[in-house]
Amino acid sequence: MNAVIAGIGWFAVNSVSGTLALSALTGMPAPLCLVIIVLVQVGIAFFGHNLVHVFERWALPLLAVAFLLATIFTFTAATPGAVAGNTGGVGGFLLTVGAAFGYAAGWNPYATDCTRYLPTTANAKRAGLFAGLGVFVSYTVLEIVGAASATIATTEENPTAAFTGHLPSFVAGLTLLAIAIGAISANVINVYSGAMSFLALGIELPLTLRRAIVAGVLALTGLEDAGEKYEAFLLIIAYRIGPWLGVYLTDWYLRRRQDEAALAGLLFDRTHNPRGGFAAMSIAMAVSIALFCAQTLYTGPVAAAFPGIGDLTFEVGFVLAAGLHTLFGAKVRRQLV
Repeated sequence: MNAVIAGIGWFAVNSVSGTLALSALTGMPAPLCLVIIVLVQVGIAFFGHNLVHVFERWALPLLAVAFLLATIFTFTAATPGAVAGNTGGVGGFLLTVGAAFGYAAGWNPYATDCTRYLPTTANAKRAGLFAGLGVFVSYTVLEIVGAASATIATTEENPTAAFTGHLPSFVAGLTLLAIAIGAISANVINVYSGAMSFLALGIELPLTLRRAIVAGVLALTGLEDAGEKYEAFLLIIAYRIGPWLGVYLTDWYLRRRQDEAALAGLLFDRTHNPRGGFAAMSIAMAVSIALFCAQTLYTGPVAAAFPGIGDLTFEVGFVLAAGLHTLFGAKVRRQLV
């Protein structure tokens, strides 16, 4: 699920943002820009972990400077009072929370693809702390900047051009370049991590190029109405991540008194098949999506009957999965006695 929904999905979404930015920057047709972006991403990911690190290291200074300048100019031009009294209410707020949650928590499964290279002497708390802060701080800042940008009047249909339309020409060009490079920075990890997901399942196939082709086709279809499709994708990510985290965090809580060596052994034990966890996640996803989903293509009966509450799918999925896994986790609890 991570390889397909997140790997291909994030690849397509990020490719769209990079394509739109490169098209706005150069004036080249969007389909041509998409081909360029995809080829660069696949090329870097193909050579693996070390080249990914080198690219990310070189991209960091440019991204930091560009987005810092964009943030300053955006806050200067923003008019928050323009939306006063014209908000989406509780439903709109919860819908935004779901999308923001999908945006941030959607990266959780990728952590193991990086920590697998850390030496056993590495400080686990520091690794977790800095990874968490990196996600929290960057996402919080960018989401606030995005909200501020939405208060600035624009006639641009291209979302990236709309975001940079109020910036001085040099800063706008630098920001568009940073968005394109940022998309590549994110997607080389998506391609690499998707391959790791298949390896974890014991499927050792050269799927990188084929996955990129599929994602590229999906990205091409997402060039129109990119904003609406992006919101829908983030909610879909949250629908899966919410129940997954409910099981994952509950399992860690139930096993909190177990020996660390025994816990580490479970990760490499192919006979360890916790069916209760699969059942809890599956049931929670099915129930929460069927009843509470509020998408354009499908709206659940609860969401339809109470439109003011918005989309509660990920919240319900998380709580239900945690409760079910606690109920199904009798074997885990017996191990702790």
